[in-house]
Amino acid sequence: MTEESGTARVITLLVVDDHPVVRDGLRGMFASAPGFEVLGEAADGVAAVELTARLDPDVVLMDLRMPGGGGVAAIAELTRLGSRSRVLVLTTYDTESDTLPAIEAGATGYLLKDAPREELLTAVRAAADGRTVLSPAVASRLVSRVRTPAAPAREPLSAREREVLRLVARGTSNRAIAAELFISEATVKTHLTHVFAKLGAKDRAAAVATAYERGILG
Repeated sequence: MTEESGTARVITLLVVDDHPVVRDGLRGMFASAPGFEVLGEAADGVAAVELTARLDPDVVLMDLRMPGGGGVAAIAELTRLGSRSRVLVLTTYDTESDTLPAIEAGATGYLLKDAPREELLTAVRAAADGRTVLSPAVASRLVSRVRTPAAPAREPLSAREREVLRLVARGTSNRAIAAELFISEATVKTHLTHVFAKLGAKDRAAAVATAYERGILG
């Protein structure tokens, strides 16, 4: 719902944050800046989806972590519904576990709450035009993620490899493992070589520790 007044474009917004003080501050900031109109506020992701469908704002300023419905789920739902509203995340969290899911869900931009006033106003204008806006910290993190190849997925241990590893965890020697499982010592060593490779471990102790950490043992 973009209004036109002569040649001046008014960008409409929905402010989503679980803290009333933050919502009040953002509403006041946009009220004092020409070219913006806050249509409504929401305290969680569920209400944000409902209000976006009803008010049809140009931009949704979305916090991420909120009781009663998080921002990422709301962004994904708005994307699924085909909402034309652009979502600009405005949060205090810039970890990879926060930024990537939000952007993958369909957010147009991602800013931190310590962004200067003019930077936020500029970001909202850019988001309304469909341009991607990222805070420097988030942009740097995403570039690093793209440049760093993902670690190859670890292949699961076979049933026999888990048996061997359980015996290793008990302090059983290769010879004793071979006798208990009715296999040769050479076969035990082969199984352990595969276990070390799959767990990314360099020795027996590291393999056992990693297996406990991942819930493979116990």
